[in-house]
Amino acid sequence: MTGEQLNVDLLKQFSPLDGLKRDNLAALAKKVQIRELSPQQLLFKEGDTEKRTVYVVSGALELLDHGKLSEVIEGGTDSARNPVSPLFPRQVTARAHDRVQYISIDSDLLDVMLTWDQTGSYEVSELQGKGESVGGDDWMTMLLQAKAFHKIPPANIQAIFMRMQQINYKTGDVVLKQGSEGDYFYVLTRGKSLVTRETPLNKEGIKLAELAVGDTFGEEALISDAKRNATVTMTTDGSVMRLGKEDFKRLLNEPMLDWVSTSEADEIVKSGGQWLDVRLPSEFENHHKDGAINIPLYFIRLKINTLDRSKRYVVCCDTGRRSSAGAYILSERGYQAYVLKGGINSM
Repeated sequence: MTGEQLNVDLLKQFSPLDGLKRDNLAALAKKVQIRELSPQQLLFKEGDTEKRTVYVVSGALELLDHGKLSEVIEGGTDSARNPVSPLFPRQVTARAHDRVQYISIDSDLLDVMLTWDQTGSYEVSELQGKGESVGGDDWMTMLLQAKAFHKIPPANIQAIFMRMQQINYKTGDVVLKQGSEGDYFYVLTRGKSLVTRETPLNKEGIKLAELAVGDTFGEEALISDAKRNATVTMTTDGSVMRLGKEDFKRLLNEPMLDWVSTSEADEIVKSGGQWLDVRLPSEFENHHKDGAINIPLYFIRLKINTLDRSKRYVVCCDTGRRSSAGAYILSERGYQAYVLKGGINSM
């Protein structure tokens, strides 16, 4: 079954994937495959730093602490609902006891998707409500996988989508021309296009790639002043969403937030402050800070009036990404909010 395409219902068995909207979960399912380990094969070693979120689907995975068996995670059990050893660097070695099936997801991608999913993607329906659909949420989810977007502060992700312009094209239209200035970043939301590069020996252009819905191009415009090194031509009727370079650069700036270390956070809580965990209830139940209250990020606007304006809140999640979005919402509304730097996974 190695390489088998996942279905949404399988992904919904795991936390925090069960908190993703179905459209985003379906897009993620297309990117993730079931992988397999043979008995005694290692999944990762203690000290490994590769940021992958791993779940056991079936079989028994042994966790070894300095060579000694500390836990066995069996597919289908409650313990398998949560990611395996989520801290980086890994605190344990993971070894297959028998034949193990598992899934592995880029942790940064999952974190960005959760943050985007929970900061109100409903507002982006405004983009799609005008005229024809631009491919549903699928292209948005795929766009969030672009490495450039992992650098955007969570509080700004929504603004990125709101600033994107939809442009429609006909078959044969040139979207961008080799040699022109790089002033926009593009994501193809409907149709197909062809990437070609002209050379001194080939004026017609060498075919470099075919692009489909969700593919991005023009990234270099976001990070450098390089001229276009290829031409992109529509091979069908279609649409793109585009974002200006200056918009992107402006939105890379972190909103003004108060970041605190673990020791600073502990001092705030000791002197009457409150831990506010914005992860999903299933993540919170698995582990959380003593005395923390849980208001999931997607709920924060609804529950904000239940918070005490005279109290200082240390907002936390697993990495700091979702909590920074939560703290931004609180700060905007006049609450004293701090963000735990690196999240509880770094403690």
